[in-house]
Amino acid sequence: PKAPKLRAGIAPGSVLILLSGRFRGKRVVFLKQLKSGLLAVTGPFKCNGVPIKRVNQVYTMTTSTKVDLKGVKLDGITDETFKKEKTAKTGRSQKFFAENAPKAATSQARKDLQKTVDKAILDSLKKNKMMTKYLGARFSLTKNDAPHAMKF
Repeated sequence: PKAPKLRAGIAPGSVLILLSGRFRGKRVVFLKQLKSGLLAVTGPFKCNGVPIKRVNQVYTMTTSTKVDLKGVKLDGITDETFKKEKTAKTGRSQKFFAENAPKAATSQARKDLQKTVDKAILDSLKKNKMMTKYLGARFSLTKNDAPHAMKF
């Protein structure tokens, strides 16, 4: 099936707010739309701890803030980049008694990709210290906030 259209206001370099999942409330930089229709985003990892990940655009909120992506190589980011590695199957009893079970580790290729993408983004953020703090700050609403009346 065809990938869904990109929502208006989302362009490479836009800052998005994640609305669900482990990183809910974090601001991330949109990199590109993948063939599956999901969005590739990054924190950058040094700013707020969000790695390069895939996100459905339904679970994001668009802001008017933009980050310059000049010099960022995005051709290495595809849907295959995010595939899980195959592991040997283990039975229920093996899982229960596994004290020294191997931990799931991030592959070296993924770490290198994270470093190259983040280095280029952080170089453009060096000019604007407030943008680094903005990306590092968490987004939240309180009881008296009206999100429909806010401008992001």
